[in-house]
Amino acid sequence: MDGRKIILLVGALLIAGITAFMARSLMSGASAPVAAGQPVVIDGPEVLVATKELPVGTIIDASALKFQPWPKELVENAYFLKQGTDLKNVVGTVVRFAIPAGQPVTQGALVKPGDRGFLAAALGPGMRAVTVPVSAQTSVAGFIFPGDRVDVILTQSVSGGGDGAPLKASETMMRNVRVLATDQKTDKTVDDKGNTVVNTYSTVTLEATPQMAERIAVAQTVGAISLSLRSIADNASELEEAIANGSITVPEGEKAEKAMLAAASARPMESKGSYSTGADVSRFQRSTVPGKPRPDAPAPVSGVPITPGVPGGFSPAAVPGPVVRVARGNDVTVIPVGGKN
Repeated sequence: MDGRKIILLVGALLIAGITAFMARSLMSGASAPVAAGQPVVIDGPEVLVATKELPVGTIIDASALKFQPWPKELVENAYFLKQGTDLKNVVGTVVRFAIPAGQPVTQGALVKPGDRGFLAAALGPGMRAVTVPVSAQTSVAGFIFPGDRVDVILTQSVSGGGDGAPLKASETMMRNVRVLATDQKTDKTVDDKGNTVVNTYSTVTLEATPQMAERIAVAQTVGAISLSLRSIADNASELEEAIANGSITVPEGEKAEKAMLAAASARPMESKGSYSTGADVSRFQRSTVPGKPRPDAPAPVSGVPITPGVPGGFSPAAVPGPVVRVARGNDVTVIPVGGKN
């Protein structure tokens, strides 16, 4: 090996050693990383922030807000400071502008009960407010509060039967309808200890689509309206069922998916096929309305009762003596011998 190659090799080793020494010096001189889970101290006052995403029209309850320290250089005059803010005055207000989770709540983003446009702010886009009369029996004894979800049930007597007795029936008209107010109250009443006070009321204001509002108005003239309080878990189970059968398509993207799921779980729905009749609760009630006797039915025989729903108006077992059955297509008429047809 000649001298030039030896010089180049020694130079390369020297440069590599110097580079390794400098890298080690830089790493040892760097500040130690902050241990995971170590709390970060924020120098600033506590402000009111949203614990979850609050869409427009959300009625504020105690679980939706909390006080949290905020950097003092970022505090605005519109924020709710813990010093001088009573949460009781904030609960029951309505969100006018959407508030992301973890962000401070501004005074302009909330509308207080009694303020102009309060009820309009509580309504979702394209929704309407409709008021229905209720009693203690039809409103779960006053345990329905603003912000709850209910099913709307119509109970009626359907007349028109051949014997004059009406059909007793009830049906679930709508499901997952949001309660906006009870009488003129839009929040829960609490006592000095913070417990909810249950009061009876005579009217309930519901949030519905325009078509649903029309049907509720008609239903009030047809029969009596009752409200059935829904469980919070019902929305999740029905949403999963709708996704499984393909009636709801989940979009791609976590943000879009969350927005779609929130909107789908909050939408009111018109019920289909859910009803009960008198026969479902008592064997002495009927399940359908019997038809009226045919105009060409024979006149009743003295001492022979008319049996509604039987062609011709007579039951063979109730007619003394021989009878004649006359068939006209699918209709069979039972005529006592000697009767006219």
